[in-house]
Amino acid sequence: MYEKLGELKEGYTTITDMKTKHTDMLQDIGIYTLSEGSEQVLLDEEKEAAVLLLEGKVVLEWNGESRLIERECLFEEDPWCLHVPKGVEVKITAQSASEVLLQKTDNEKEFEPRLYTPEDCQSTVAGEGVWNGTAERVIRTIFDYTNAPYSNLVIGEVISYPGRWSSYPPHHHDQPEVYYYRFNKPQGFGCAMVGPEAYRVEHNSYITIPGELDHPQATAPGYAMYFCWMIRHLDQNPWTDRIMEEEHKWLLEPGAKIWPESN
Repeated sequence: MYEKLGELKEGYTTITDMKTKHTDMLQDIGIYTLSEGSEQVLLDEEKEAAVLLLEGKVVLEWNGESRLIERECLFEEDPWCLHVPKGVEVKITAQSASEVLLQKTDNEKEFEPRLYTPEDCQSTVAGEGVWNGTAERVIRTIFDYTNAPYSNLVIGEVISYPGRWSSYPPHHHDQPEVYYYRFNKPQGFGCAMVGPEAYRVEHNSYITIPGELDHPQATAPGYAMYFCWMIRHLDQNPWTDRIMEEEHKWLLEPGAKIWPESN
């Protein structure tokens, strides 16, 4: 499923909702658009939450802690993300016009809140030196089952270079996933494939990915594409790795040759 959000208005814009919108994603996801000086208080007695700064400058307050965080460009800067369990109040005070993404799901487990800093981010360059560079991109993993096994969520970001592919080779997994997109220029665009369907993705759009469907992405030349990727673990079946499609596994072989042949 694909949807374009268009221009974000002041307040909260819903992407998914566990009860009313894309319920098969098993997550509440949305974006707070905050004007300078505005405040937003988050508190959920049943759901854990990830609070990701997309852009702007905000003060986050939780459990007696306070931190001023800032992000001018999500293409150039690694993320700040606050992860809290149920029942923890988070206050967001905007020091400038800001946008904050919120991801939530049910979780009975108690754990210590953690503010993931840009230095904590697991950032890797994927596709480097293979396939003539056609799938080289930056993958930023904020937290997953490896460093937050108590969570029911996974959240990360990808920077897809102009004219390149991401989520490649094609892969799938059992768990539902949501991609939220931005482009470095508002007229930028790309292509998202979910199983047999293909969508033109644009600035401030998203796709929902049911389990078991592969989802390769492509970016138009001239435009850099950002997407936040958000997964919900299934009960007794957490997301730990991508399952590559059998017919495309040859691409992972050492020295795999593509046309025209490359070293």
